[in-house]
Amino acid sequence: MRRAFLHVGLPKTATTYLQTILWGQRDAVAAQGLVLPGRERRDHLWVSRVVREEPGGRRRPDREHEAMGRVLADVAAAEGDVLVSHEFFAAASAEQARTVVEQLAAGDREVHLLVTAREPLGLFTASWQESLKNRSTTPMADYGRTESASPEAIWDWRTLDLSLVLDRWLEAVPADRVHVLPLDRSADREEIWRRFAGVLGLDHAAVDVSGSFPNESMGVVEAELLRRVNAHLGEFRSAFDRGVWIRTFLADERLVTRGGERFWPYPDQVADCRARGERAVALLAERGVDVVGDPAWLLVPDELEPRRTPDSVTDAEVAEAAAEVIAGLLGDVRALRAEVREAGAVGSGGGAAGGVRDAVSRRLRARRSRSR
Repeated sequence: MRRAFLHVGLPKTATTYLQTILWGQRDAVAAQGLVLPGRERRDHLWVSRVVREEPGGRRRPDREHEAMGRVLADVAAAEGDVLVSHEFFAAASAEQARTVVEQLAAGDREVHLLVTAREPLGLFTASWQESLKNRSTTPMADYGRTESASPEAIWDWRTLDLSLVLDRWLEAVPADRVHVLPLDRSADREEIWRRFAGVLGLDHAAVDVSGSFPNESMGVVEAELLRRVNAHLGEFRSAFDRGVWIRTFLADERLVTRGGERFWPYPDQVADCRARGERAVALLAERGVDVVGDPAWLLVPDELEPRRTPDSVTDAEVAEAAAEVIAGLLGDVRALRAEVREAGAVGSGGGAAGGVRDAVSRRLRARRSRSR
């Protein structure tokens, strides 16, 4: 029977890493009988927005419904298995989950759910950093204190808590077709790809993974610096601005690369994460879900190494980091200006102005591709 695999996250569980492999090697996986429906990687993001009935306000909301049509048409036409993957599906309500499963099952496809997961403490910390990269100013002390009921909300426990996500999706997909892949943080980064490929029926060794990369984290000082900077970014509101300038240019290229100190949330948040991990492991056993890996990887260790909490960051530390980052940004501006001058001198077709546009466009395209 033809299968439709739906990879729904969780967010911050190597989803970008896996998607980069799959879309970068789309022809290679197609040769093994697995189709990635749609025209481009963003189609799956747009489908997740349609499924979750995310409200409008974007410049081209029609393109999301067009993407939904393309993806479903490709699913219907595919002779082999198909895979739709985006972590924002994890936020879907039970009703929305049933609807998309029914759509993917059209034509007698057997729908399977893939859920990559990790122990809640590391996931919680990573998700707070991700919220900062999306312009949040919420301090760690206030983060995750409520559980939204809205499928539009991404960075809260509704989407990060494995047991809450499975409670909704198990209403749409039988437990024996739900595959949970916990991350083993002690293994090499390709280990999750090998297990993921195995569920999909792919030969993992026949797919080139050299073009993929894991997302890295900021240190505690760098995270606090970004949180404070966000309060002054009033004009950086679009998805392009957040993805290219805040996430890639500032966070990934300037803050992550500083290699700052790792940190923990606060004691009550650690205890909450520990309880959520225990509930998730109990639910997996109770419902008979297929766990591809060791369920113990979903538990927060009893003993944690000493680390700082974000409230320990001083103004002096933030000022020192900011000074170093500003110096780096000044170097960026100088390098870009030199590149623009050179492009203006050698530009053809559109003359100097065309050369300038080409130089800036090249840089933007490079940053945009890294932010996806």
